[in-house]
Amino acid sequence: MPDIIQLLPDSVANQIAAGEVVQRPASVVKELVENAIDAGATKINIIIKDSGKTLIQVTDNGSGMSETDARMCFERHATSKIKKSEDIFHITTKGFRGEAMASIAAISQVEMKTKLRGEQLGFLLEMEASKLKQQQPVQCPEGTTIQVKNLFFNVPARRYFLKSEAVEMRHIIDEFQRVALTHPEIEFNLVHNGAEVFNLPKVPLRQRVVHIFGSRYNEKIVPVEESTDIVIVDGFIGKPEAAKRTRGEQFFFVNNRFIRNTYLNHAVMSAFQEVLPGGSFPLYLLYLNIDPSQIDINIHPTKTEIKFQDDRSIYAILHAAVRRALGRFSIAPSMDFDQEMSINLAPPRVGQQVKQPTIAVDNNYNPFQVKQEKESAISGWFRQREEKADGWKDMLQINHDIETQRDSKEMLQMQHQEQVQTTVEFDLADDVHPIQVQRKYILYATRSGLMVMDQQRAHQRILFEKYKEQFSEGRVLSQQMLFPESLQLSMQDDVLLEGFLGNLKNMGFELQRTSPGNYEILSVPMEFNVSDTQRLIEECLNSIKIEGSDFTEKAGEQLSWAMAISSSVRYGQMLTQPEMIDLIHQLRECAMPFTAKNKRPVFIQVSFEQLEQQFK
Repeated sequence: MPDIIQLLPDSVANQIAAGEVVQRPASVVKELVENAIDAGATKINIIIKDSGKTLIQVTDNGSGMSETDARMCFERHATSKIKKSEDIFHITTKGFRGEAMASIAAISQVEMKTKLRGEQLGFLLEMEASKLKQQQPVQCPEGTTIQVKNLFFNVPARRYFLKSEAVEMRHIIDEFQRVALTHPEIEFNLVHNGAEVFNLPKVPLRQRVVHIFGSRYNEKIVPVEESTDIVIVDGFIGKPEAAKRTRGEQFFFVNNRFIRNTYLNHAVMSAFQEVLPGGSFPLYLLYLNIDPSQIDINIHPTKTEIKFQDDRSIYAILHAAVRRALGRFSIAPSMDFDQEMSINLAPPRVGQQVKQPTIAVDNNYNPFQVKQEKESAISGWFRQREEKADGWKDMLQINHDIETQRDSKEMLQMQHQEQVQTTVEFDLADDVHPIQVQRKYILYATRSGLMVMDQQRAHQRILFEKYKEQFSEGRVLSQQMLFPESLQLSMQDDVLLEGFLGNLKNMGFELQRTSPGNYEILSVPMEFNVSDTQRLIEECLNSIKIEGSDFTEKAGEQLSWAMAISSSVRYGQMLTQPEMIDLIHQLRECAMPFTAKNKRPVFIQVSFEQLEQQFK
């Protein structure tokens, strides 16, 4: 049998490696900007065309490279950051693997101009699909300029899987923000298709946060400071009113490197537990400075995951730091440790007699006669403690059991809903009129039992299906604003929204961009409360981030729900007999009358058989 194992050609090996390093245009921006920072740049300019598909250009005023180094940087695993394996555990730079430039050159056309400080001439290199096309001396400024053109030109399948320009640009802004937030001492400039997106001067960290996310964030954030021998924690957390329904604005930085860590996120979320409603996510930008020898950053190709040697201590310190910041700024209740902990009794009233306290003693009590029930209870308590002590070993099995139970519960709920759909009866019984209870519920009798209906949720379901049908058929009517309302967004959301203004216009919203991050609302759908526009636009943007170019249907549903909620009857509103009867009949005509938003029930049906069982 002939030999079948052979070495891959360099071009193929580079393309395979590029699949790990370069996932989309944003990956190229991240690698090039990090290289510029490692080169000691104090000013970095980024030019993007067509969301990076056509051009990504990064210019810095860093140290530059010699002709030999410029050529060597395109070789695989060529780096100046490490020389032996032990250096991996003392990394202080952004990059160190030596894969970025080789991976980028394998799937694009690259042009580099670089010049060392103090030299007369620089050097030009042109690469295409890992092949050197040109190398010669040129006149250029000190530093390095790299142009990446026609990304994935030789891997059309990878280019096919890229998302729309708005979505890809959003990913570029994500990477840009993560780098800019860790280096406020560096000037950054980002231009997309000739329009300036960011122009960030050298400023303190708080001002850098405000420049990126908008001026309204200056009043929404509070500082976090904690210094220990293990880790130094600083940064900012958002006030509860700045919380959102998605995890968008949550950042961890370890030694000026952006990371993702669910364990540390849990520490922050648990600190916010008492001050945030369910389903809300706080804003935080937290910077952890730790000895590089205590972490391992070489566990993921993108270097966004880190192993900590003492993660439990870091968890406790981070949790305490966030709690302390919340308490210091009177956001969360805190204990007063200076208060005397003795019994604090109110002074007696005038004329009140003070009674001598008495002690009741059971003379028949024998401490050596312990009942069997107490023994079993105590032994059972210790048994539970032992089981809990060993329970962490079976955590994976417990999680599996929980997921299985959750799936079974959801299946039972679906079966119950299908059964309800076949048995529910909306028609009023003969000569029976509905009554309103607490101006919230509608109670009436049917031929088979009693129906209790939530008036607000019922009306929301009716309006939702009405508006959803209008959107699907293109019958949305708009109303012109007499005085346009202003809408302020972060730069990230601004770039994302700009690509979907046409979709929103089809839904009845007409927005005009007045300046970066600022819009005027010119028209909204009929019967829509304009005060809900800011929240609705943010929900639509979240749908874009999750669904990408396929968000239209989801956004239409969210818009329908928002309009239904803002236009429906409220709790506490009195309804007449004809209005209640009309509400019942309209709900009966709905395609899915059983639940409102977030799967909350619209009504409860109690059969006469169930009532009889209750009176037995």
